Amino acid sequence: MEKVQGEMEIERWERNEEMSDAEKKVIQETWSRVYANCEDVGVSVLIRFFVNFPSAKHYFSQFKHMEDPLEMEKSLQLRKHGRRVMGAINSVVENIYDSEKVASVLALVGKAHAVKHKVEPVYFQILTGVILEVLAEEYTNEFTSPEVQRAWGKMKTLICTHVTAAYKEVGWVQYPNTTMNPQVTAAVAAAAGPTAK
Repeated sequence: MEKVQGEMEIERWERNEEMSDAEKKVIQETWSRVYANCEDVGVSVLIRFFVNFPSAKHYFSQFKHMEDPLEMEKSLQLRKHGRRVMGAINSVVENIYDSEKVASVLALVGKAHAVKHKVEPVYFQILTGVILEVLAEEYTNEFTSPEVQRAWGKMKTLICTHVTAAYKEVGWVQYPNTTMNPQVTAAVAAAAGPTAK
């Protein structure tokens, strides 16, 4: 096991580029197709997240002992959390032209996960990456163009930047004895790669 990446690592990923109005429109158009199936997509995202990064499950008492993806898929608690994740993204997408509202929504998410749930902020970076993977696979027609990929790359950065800012605002302290699965460390390193231009 390796140590969790420090705050400086998180900041390195989050080079916030302004999203153009055209990119915001692309986000809203592609999201409308995804959100029509929000529960199924949310479940697919969480199953992949927990299968690929099982260390994330320890934050969820309701399904932290589930190993089988079919069991996860049938879990009412996992479905509920999948809807909650998709609902938060939907709030951001609906308000994408109102930067203050977006910041407010993501600050609430970040603060709740920092203060109440004590979730390491790096998991947001990983989860947003998993979301983009699932969307690209399940909506290949909508997510193949470079314009769509660039817009969603900026959306990922937007989410992570605001959530990380909320963690800093509440004085998040990274515990020195926190360790993480090597897969998570590898995903963090991959996520820190080149950002969308």
